[in-house]
Amino acid sequence: MPKPFFRHIVTGGVLSALACAAEPVPDEPPAYALHGQTTLIRQLKPAFQAPYTGTNSLVPQREYSYSFTATLGLGMRLWEGAQVHLNPELVQGVPLSRLTGAGGLSNGELARTSGPDPTLYRARLFLLQRFNAGGETEVLDAEFNELGGAVASRRWTMVVGNFSLLDFFDSNPYAKDPRSQFFNWAFMSHGAWDYAADARGYTNGVMLEYRTPVWALRAARTMLPIESNGLKLDTALGARYGEQVEFETDLPLRLPAGPVRGSALWFNNRAITGNYGEALARGGTPDVGQVRRLQNKTGWGWSLVAPLGEDSGLFLRSSRNDGQSETYAFTEIDRQFSVGGQGTGARWGRAADRWGAALAVHGLSSTHRAYLAAGGQGFFLGDGQLNYAPERVLEVWYRWALPGWNTRAGQVQSALSAGWQHLQNPGYNQDRGPVQVYSLRWHSEF
Repeated sequence: MPKPFFRHIVTGGVLSALACAAEPVPDEPPAYALHGQTTLIRQLKPAFQAPYTGTNSLVPQREYSYSFTATLGLGMRLWEGAQVHLNPELVQGVPLSRLTGAGGLSNGELARTSGPDPTLYRARLFLLQRFNAGGETEVLDAEFNELGGAVASRRWTMVVGNFSLLDFFDSNPYAKDPRSQFFNWAFMSHGAWDYAADARGYTNGVMLEYRTPVWALRAARTMLPIESNGLKLDTALGARYGEQVEFETDLPLRLPAGPVRGSALWFNNRAITGNYGEALARGGTPDVGQVRRLQNKTGWGWSLVAPLGEDSGLFLRSSRNDGQSETYAFTEIDRQFSVGGQGTGARWGRAADRWGAALAVHGLSSTHRAYLAAGGQGFFLGDGQLNYAPERVLEVWYRWALPGWNTRAGQVQSALSAGWQHLQNPGYNQDRGPVQVYSLRWHSEF
């Protein structure tokens, strides 16, 4: 039996045992909570045509890949409105082509720090404090990193500590989580949002939100890594940082399932990074590592979400950054447009099943293109030369809900998913590809 499958089975058993041990008081908001998840993804990339291959290319040979994650969620109420959450996380995995060669990478569960040996680390440790600002009372469901309970419909929320910006920004219900929805990085969030995070996707900082029944405004300042897509974070939060502001609101267009919701995001990263134009001006093969200095990288994103039914709907996203400096924390996309949706299997008697389909189109700035065409290497891209064309990612997936089993803490739920991805012009290079990626995923949680 392959080691990742064995570890998945063992970890799933441990999580089930822990779930049985956690017994909250019925019908009362829990004072504490214990959650867990495991996700195993296997991927196959058949061979494809490529006249040349560079250091950071998607290799043309047939490849297999896997990723495994296991996460515990420990939560506790402290005082009125306050919660603290801790997430230990175990990861293991081998990516396709060392996780290089595309803007839309095929597995959102993989990071450059993954490897064949299991690695345990702290993913999150944060304090969440809510302040009542009036309005009616509403009830939040208890879930991973949320104890739930009654809250004011108008409220302030402050989060301090170690978390992911994707926990609180770009709350798209149909394209967000690679553990249960789209596999590709292109559909995790705004592709051109170089959101502040270490190589695993987490950061330290502060987030503040004001929410009403109709709209919400949130802002955050968080740490960037010391080096591009590195693990160690830069603690000089007053001098070098990632900052973002997002506004979301219900729009006048109301569908039978609810209002269309729109959001707008702006971000600014201030870090010691390399500029593509300055690297080109030096002559020879450009290298952003030789021209790093303190500078800003700004960008924006907007999205629309249209509900069509229970847990089904459509989405649009568009984002863009200035494209002048190297990718620092996410992936090499300077502009993106994506459209897609999620549905259920209710029509064929599988109401708990989910499926999704989406298309993303990625682009690079003119200086970023020139840098790669001259033989420059990015963190994820570098074919040695470039016959530029926009990269396109088409993805379709289906998730079969499996029978759960009850514990004192609730039901352990599992699902099996299958997916297909088609990458046209991988790495923005029309000389290479197209590329197909086939995926299988097992996910369990309580």
